[in-house]
Amino acid sequence: MTHALLVIDVQNDFCPGGALAVTGGDEIVEGVNAAMAGFDAVILTQDWHPAGHSSFASTHDAAPMSMVDMPYGPQVLWPDHCIQASQGAAFHTDLATDRADLVIRKGYNPAIDSYSAFFENDKTTPTGLEGYLRTRGIDKLTLVGLATDFCVNYSAVDATNLGFDVSVRMDLCRAIDFDGSLAAAAEGMRAAGVKLI
Repeated sequence: MTHALLVIDVQNDFCPGGALAVTGGDEIVEGVNAAMAGFDAVILTQDWHPAGHSSFASTHDAAPMSMVDMPYGPQVLWPDHCIQASQGAAFHTDLATDRADLVIRKGYNPAIDSYSAFFENDKTTPTGLEGYLRTRGIDKLTLVGLATDFCVNYSAVDATNLGFDVSVRMDLCRAIDFDGSLAAAAEGMRAAGVKLI
């Protein structure tokens, strides 16, 4: 069994001082770096939005964190964040990016947000990560990163549904916890068969 570490969105905009800061988001970096040596492969994901993305509140003249119905379902409208090639979209300076075998960029389609490392939010458009893992013979994944209740959650559930053996290191994740979203995400991950450790 080949085991990969999937590091979700450890980017400046999700760390303190960023446009969509997750409380304590920078606290996990040292632990994530230390964990990398214990895996056969390390994969980083990177939120990579064009300016004016459809998931941005500013695009709709709406309040950040309000909801809107998109053709693919309900969508949280976020503050503008992780805009392509911006400092906010860059990985946290201390993250050991040189250990990465692969970087998966997501959320670059202006019409569809992408929480999961595997699919855009329409739940059908793939990122290509599954194919990469299959061709590498990787069938076990441990997830860490930001944020537990959104991109980590969606990635973990999709990976489990695709047949991977999936664990989430909760100590190496931090959550937005928007309206009780952390408890709901933890319950959903457990129900899907994700191991929370």
